[in-house]
Amino acid sequence: MSSTTSLRPQPPLSLEVLGRAAECLRTIAHPHRLRMIQLMLQGEHTVGELAESCDVASHVASEHLMLMRRCGLLKSEQRGRRVFYQVAEAHLADIVRCIEQRFGNGGANSAEIGSDQPAGAGRRSRQKEATT
Repeated sequence: MSSTTSLRPQPPLSLEVLGRAAECLRTIAHPHRLRMIQLMLQGEHTVGELAESCDVASHVASEHLMLMRRCGLLKSEQRGRRVFYQVAEAHLADIVRCIEQRFGNGGANSAEIGSDQPAGAGRRSRQKEATT
């Protein structure tokens, strides 16, 4: 039995559920949104703080935050004239940890980042070698 099988004690999810998961993953699949999530995992932040950390205009940061809120990943609280954002979905910490381990500085696979090959190109060449 493979180690992957032992990690899945429950039956596969329905395509409907996986579709919702894919939509949320598409929502976070942006460098600025991932940075914002990293920051909010450390504590709540205002739009201005997140915009500055991501080197984007406040209205751009607001759009990113709105998309993540719609997906239920974030929550916000208004205090006076300021709105503070924080992570609402605890599993984001696991996703970010996975990304940091896979792509972080000095990671075993960090050399693949920015590769000129299209996604899957390495796999195709290995498959071709295996058949020849």
